[in-house]
Amino acid sequence: MAGGNLDSSIESLLNKEKQGRLSGDVVATRDAVTSIIRLCYEARAWKTLNDHIVLLSKRRGQLKQAVTAMVQQAMQYIDETPDLETRIELIKTLNSVSAGKIYVEIERARLIKRLAKIKEEQGLIAEAADLMQEIAVETFGAMAKTEKIAFILEQVRLSLDRQDYVRAQILSRKISTRVFDADVSKSKKPKEGESIVEEAPPDVPSLLELKRIYYELMIRYHLHNKDYLEICRCYKAIYEIPAVKENPELWVPVLRKICWYLALSPNGPMQTSLLNSALEDKNLSEIPKFRLLLKQLVTMEVIQWTGLWEAYKEEFEEETRLLGGALGEKAAADLKERIIEHNILVVAKYYSKITLKRLADLLCLSLQETEEHVAEMVVGKALVAKMDRTQGVVCFQAAKDCNEVLNAWAANLERLLDLVEKSCHQIHKETMVHKAKLATAASSSSA
Repeated sequence: MAGGNLDSSIESLLNKEKQGRLSGDVVATRDAVTSIIRLCYEARAWKTLNDHIVLLSKRRGQLKQAVTAMVQQAMQYIDETPDLETRIELIKTLNSVSAGKIYVEIERARLIKRLAKIKEEQGLIAEAADLMQEIAVETFGAMAKTEKIAFILEQVRLSLDRQDYVRAQILSRKISTRVFDADVSKSKKPKEGESIVEEAPPDVPSLLELKRIYYELMIRYHLHNKDYLEICRCYKAIYEIPAVKENPELWVPVLRKICWYLALSPNGPMQTSLLNSALEDKNLSEIPKFRLLLKQLVTMEVIQWTGLWEAYKEEFEEETRLLGGALGEKAAADLKERIIEHNILVVAKYYSKITLKRLADLLCLSLQETEEHVAEMVVGKALVAKMDRTQGVVCFQAAKDCNEVLNAWAANLERLLDLVEKSCHQIHKETMVHKAKLATAASSSSA
């Protein structure tokens, strides 16, 4: 279309738009607005398109329906732009038009997401993250649940990419993990008067796929803090996804990771619970070496670190080629720490007192290393112990306070009095029986 024809056509449509807007005719105004946008697109007049989007949105008393239709129409042309610069300019124009307008908040969120993706492709991770953080999609009532979750997960991912772990944690808390267990087929239909929820775009993943993405991002976050127990729980959640559990190629590497991070987790009620539930899993029999590893951790026997490391070193190094990547040198050192802690707890169960030298021999450590590990466990409240360094003795008996001593004394005294009473009763019984026998004997002799 020639420039003159385009201008005249637009001028004619602008007059129609004005008439419809002033008379409050929604259909006529919307048709005129979308026609102007379409004419500019067909003529590939991108600057004219941007100018008229701004012009139409700023007209006095412009109808909301017309602005919504205009923004939605123009968004379809973003991928048709001839170059990146034109595309960014169109997105920015639409973004400025939709800013502050609640009736096009979903469209603005989608525009910001596209702009952030372009910035990320250009290597501007920080700018992309800042753009995404401007939008609080959790307040959008008309946005589909899956699209909200996908948007927040994108915010979390960009925060992790820029190593902003505090922001990533704050954003991740906007998602309740219970939402992943909801039955999509039982979703309630909106009642009359309620806002209609828009359907998510086709590129938004399903709820179960979003669950997997969420826990993978949480694994990245917890790896930064070396929180092995939380990493284990994340892998367990991925393991429970039906698509993963039904495919051995997917669940075997996940189950291996669960076993490793259980072994790396500090001893505690949650770790013990996860250990027992993992051992009850029938799939664990498919990887017997890891079943044996967990079995050793729940058995109250001393584990020889050198023998364990020789048996599992190859499996440990093989994790680099599996899901989640390598465990790292820090994890190897932490695994040794966990085995030492397990051994100390085993010794504390069977001994009330033990010499430091004997304890060091059982742990295959030097005296100084043994002292350090026992002290760390006592400080961490994982163990109750006292150490007499002059005599070289470790006592694992817990110190009792006054109330406990008094209660134990009272209980012992009560048991003692009970025994005395029973003894007196038995003596009295035997005396009565003896007297009866003597009386019977005396009467028989007199007869």
